[in-house]
Amino acid sequence: MVGIEHAWQRIFVALDTTDVGRAVELAHGLKGSVGGVKLGKEFFTAHGPDGVHRVIECGMPLFLDLKYHDIPNTVAGAIRAALPLNPFIVNVHAGGGRRMMEAAAEAADKAEGIRPKVIGVTVLTSMTRVDMAEVGIDEEPLEHVLRLGRLAKASGLDGVVCSAKEVVALRGSVGPDFMLVVPGIRPTWASADDQRRVVTPKDAIDLGADYLVIGRPITGHKDPTEAARLIAEELG
Repeated sequence: MVGIEHAWQRIFVALDTTDVGRAVELAHGLKGSVGGVKLGKEFFTAHGPDGVHRVIECGMPLFLDLKYHDIPNTVAGAIRAALPLNPFIVNVHAGGGRRMMEAAAEAADKAEGIRPKVIGVTVLTSMTRVDMAEVGIDEEPLEHVLRLGRLAKASGLDGVVCSAKEVVALRGSVGPDFMLVVPGIRPTWASADDQRRVVTPKDAIDLGADYLVIGRPITGHKDPTEAARLIAEELG
């Protein structure tokens, strides 16, 4: 990706906490060891835009992970409301359909500064074939990811969130310039926790991921900066 000089710049650390002080401490401590911070629903619900501003004062790029999924007009309004935070990435659920994704992309175009990348969530990395069947999706996770990836690209999105195990197939389906953001990343020395479809950081990059989202292996480590260093070494 343009602007990436070092492998560690591909890492967004997931600050999944309601403790704003801890989030600020981690963000400042990890600057120069990871490429950006990801703030999601847990943090945003507790602290809103003011909390986000406190974290991004560290100067790192922001992945605002709120996974919008609503009618097109509402999602467009939410994207416009997020623009003052200057996120590098915002996301929506690709399952919201073409018109919703088109509305999100058009809303991002209203950014006065650098336009954020709008990406679509395909299949959550916690979901299995059984989980999908229970909600009426009668196909394998990979098939559904490919379907939503093609739809996201056709709708004007910049990329998708996917499991690393789907990266190669997606590249073949949507081409080399579509951003692939991969969560569910676990170094060999870390627990998988509640993620089902996981791979190591190096494997994900070798497969063709553009950005990695890594949370607990870094933030739950006794020394988060050291954990980030170990992952950077693994990436090479």
